Amino acid sequence: MSLPSPPPPSGRPRRAASARPGSYDESLVDTELQAYLGNSPSRRIRRLRRLSPEERQRETETEALIALSLGFPIDALLPSEEAILADADAAAPNDYIVVRNHILASWRADPRVPLPRARVLETVASSYDHLVAAAHGFLTREGHVNFGVSAAFPASSPADALQAPAASVLVIGAGLAGLAAARQLLRFGLRVLVLEGRARPGGRVYTSRLGGGQAAVELGGSVITGIHANPLGVLARQLGIPLHKVRDRCPLYHTDGRTVGTRLDRSIDLVFNTLLDHATRLREALKEAAERISLGEGIERLRRLYNVAKSEEEREVLDWHLANLEFSNAGCLSELSLAHWDQDDQFEMGGDHCFLAGGNSRLVHALCDGVPVLYEKTVKRIEHGVDGVSITVEGGQVFQADMALCTVPLGVLKSGSIVFDPELPENKLGAIQRLGFGLLNKVAMVFPSVFWDEEIDTFGCLNKESSKRGEFFLFYSYHTVSGGAVLVALVAGEAALEFEKVDPVVTLHRVLGILRGIYGPKGVTVPDPIQSACTRWGSDPLCCGSYSHIRVGSSGTDYDILAESVSEDRLFFAGEATNRAYPATMHGALLSGLREASRILRASQSRVDSDHKKYALQKSLRPPDGILEDLFTEPDLEFSRFSFVFSSMTPDDPQSMGLLRITLENPHLEGDQKDQEPAAEKEAHQKAFHLYAAISREQANQLQLAGDDDRGRLELLCKDLSVKLMGYDSTCDTGNSLILSIQSAQKARKRLQRPKDFKF
Repeated sequence: MSLPSPPPPSGRPRRAASARPGSYDESLVDTELQAYLGNSPSRRIRRLRRLSPEERQRETETEALIALSLGFPIDALLPSEEAILADADAAAPNDYIVVRNHILASWRADPRVPLPRARVLETVASSYDHLVAAAHGFLTREGHVNFGVSAAFPASSPADALQAPAASVLVIGAGLAGLAAARQLLRFGLRVLVLEGRARPGGRVYTSRLGGGQAAVELGGSVITGIHANPLGVLARQLGIPLHKVRDRCPLYHTDGRTVGTRLDRSIDLVFNTLLDHATRLREALKEAAERISLGEGIERLRRLYNVAKSEEEREVLDWHLANLEFSNAGCLSELSLAHWDQDDQFEMGGDHCFLAGGNSRLVHALCDGVPVLYEKTVKRIEHGVDGVSITVEGGQVFQADMALCTVPLGVLKSGSIVFDPELPENKLGAIQRLGFGLLNKVAMVFPSVFWDEEIDTFGCLNKESSKRGEFFLFYSYHTVSGGAVLVALVAGEAALEFEKVDPVVTLHRVLGILRGIYGPKGVTVPDPIQSACTRWGSDPLCCGSYSHIRVGSSGTDYDILAESVSEDRLFFAGEATNRAYPATMHGALLSGLREASRILRASQSRVDSDHKKYALQKSLRPPDGILEDLFTEPDLEFSRFSFVFSSMTPDDPQSMGLLRITLENPHLEGDQKDQEPAAEKEAHQKAFHLYAAISREQANQLQLAGDDDRGRLELLCKDLSVKLMGYDSTCDTGNSLILSIQSAQKARKRLQRPKDFKF
């Protein structure tokens, strides 16, 4: 019986994201400022308005496709977006969706620099300003725009941001998830400390330097799977790191060096993919019964039913494809769920698969820059409750914080090496038990020179025993990106489990035997490697495996359960095994970190509102009344309506932070009206009022050089420099530490100016 043709592929629905609150807006100050500025012509570029309707439609469609590739519905709101919109906008969201897509496309066009709201306003009609504010705030807080590792995105809050007392967060694990979350939280202004059990960052992303330190060898996560919309691609662009496309050609070899013929290769490739298509139809027919059947069992039943791959050579080629499937899922086919093993396929990122020149550690170290990490701090106990978290590391040292983010691999959660007090909820424990956590191992070798085909990046080798089909079945060549002649042999499936029991010397001899069997008959001498390394990810107590998969009895819902916070948003979870859309990927781990940073920020802000005693600035801690007047008695810099005081002992330092005070007259009173007022009311109305902002000395110098037009200076300040003006109370509430720093600096400078009395 021959295999019938597979059905056509179905459309791809997209993922949902979490919500964030709208950004703070001091509307009264904005109203006063606008009243002072009057209705002067806007400086907006109006680029979009000069487009023809046809051009505008094409651009809108292009931006919608970009948003779609980033996981947004092409013509609908994410559930989390509905919460940030007014009822009228949420009911008719088309305008918001167009604005949101425009912001996403604008930043992705050049993610090396921030995209401030002011720049978006330049290209959008003024009637949509409120939608720009909503969309820009949402996308920034959710980590869809304005994230990364370039110099423009340091791991600290913006210099001109006035911070309220920040919540503290402990991040467990310095892998991609933990570092991405920590970096984002620092930019949000929270206090963060990362605890890492290893002596290095990266977790399961590990670039080792072999061959005398000359060659970068990936022993962990290695391939950027799908470059379109991939956040790892964004980081690479920001750092200017070139990517190398993994070339499609992957010849297969018998152990005696013969190349698998093209006809046989294509034939079995078609058989393999058709078996998978019919496995999909089988689970649809079995319905709930499919929950109890493994993918391996389903494929084998179909193979026997249709009587395919009968000859020994055909079976070996099919076994190679099955080993490749086990590699993709880090699990044996006998464990993968027939019902749900491919539930994330609909979210797969498009584009080429790529290697990163110099190794993925370049991304890891860039994410580490500016992030406080304590190494060799293996977490043994996590106590969590409504009052915060307490974390005990090996050796008994205890760390306490308001919240914690746990990013340890699923294998560590399964091992029980971390004690949770109180114990995690039953549904989370069930998800941990049900999900699978498989194994992939590698043998990395650095040779004196490249002896294989330099025009390929991968080649495969067949195995005569089905139980060993995953043993050295695929070789990756990194000679184009590693700085040396590097080959990495992969070990997947059952073979990966047995691999950890074998002596590395024996393993290396087996790999070299395979390579010499392939290339010896071609007259090519395979030399001994300069250096080699074998992984043992399953035996590593800090990961206990490689990456997650959906085991029989599990489903994609378990990923969502694992991502849920506990103890009333005190303990959060991130990592590839918490990302239902992108599990078992490096970008899935990174995106989960950005997701949890958003949730932690939201929880922190919510707690500020609901628990003012603990988190808001108490009245007793506020600066005393009149302190701002005292600070500006002798300003460090003054011109026109603008006065400045700075927190540095040397106020001319360009990096010195300070406060700006703008003196404005009451704009609501006309000249004739002033004369008609009683004397007391006239004096009150004519009294000037002040606006304040945090500003650097460098920005102050820019304002001073901007000319004599105060309105132009205000536009430069608010639009180009994106500085937020505030009233007296808000400045005291949010700028306490800066105000006290300025006060201390002024007192210190006065002390230095006094004559000193010396006693001997």
